[in-house]
Amino acid sequence: MLGPRDVVVVEGADALTYLHSQVSQDLQGMEVGERRWTFVLEPTGKIESLARVTRSGDDRYELDTDAGFGSALLARIDRFKIRVAADTSLTEAEGEADPAEERARIAAGWPRLGIELVPGETIPAGTGLAGIAVSFTKGCYPGQELVERMDSRDAQAPRTLRRVEVGGDARPGDPLVDGDVEVGVLTSVAAPHGLAWVKRGHEVGEAVAF
Repeated sequence: MLGPRDVVVVEGADALTYLHSQVSQDLQGMEVGERRWTFVLEPTGKIESLARVTRSGDDRYELDTDAGFGSALLARIDRFKIRVAADTSLTEAEGEADPAEERARIAAGWPRLGIELVPGETIPAGTGLAGIAVSFTKGCYPGQELVERMDSRDAQAPRTLRRVEVGGDARPGDPLVDGDVEVGVLTSVAAPHGLAWVKRGHEVGEAVAF
């Protein structure tokens, strides 16, 4: 379902404490071999990356993300790495995405960077991923203020990612219409399933949640 992945490695004595301070997930207490999803955010709270963190050694962590977005993730991880005893590296994905994996992704409602999640524009609320990629009990990290404010106020996002049914002629970028009202736009299509961002106040399709 995920397709090819770029992998950013962070390793060294300060790998855990530094990474923990930069991501939305709580990484404390991870066992070697354990995986957790996380957002990596801009200070404004906008998404820069969505990654899966694996503790692959005592002081070694791997962050895998959608193919083509590893270099941006590496740059973001390195941005605040000053006097930190940790080294970073990137291994880029090889091969093409399998059409069957893409169909499975869309059917599951899983968002992809550059499509549903636009770096620098999308906020975590409404993605359906807060339940697995955000810790609301950990300490501070860049972008936390917006995430915590929306959660504490139970604020609804301006748009919600929803799984919808589509016809065989539907294409990404097509408007999503409820009656005679345009309520959103399709982002990914693999008929009969599609993903779309839907405006607040409309209940078209099914909100994704993980």
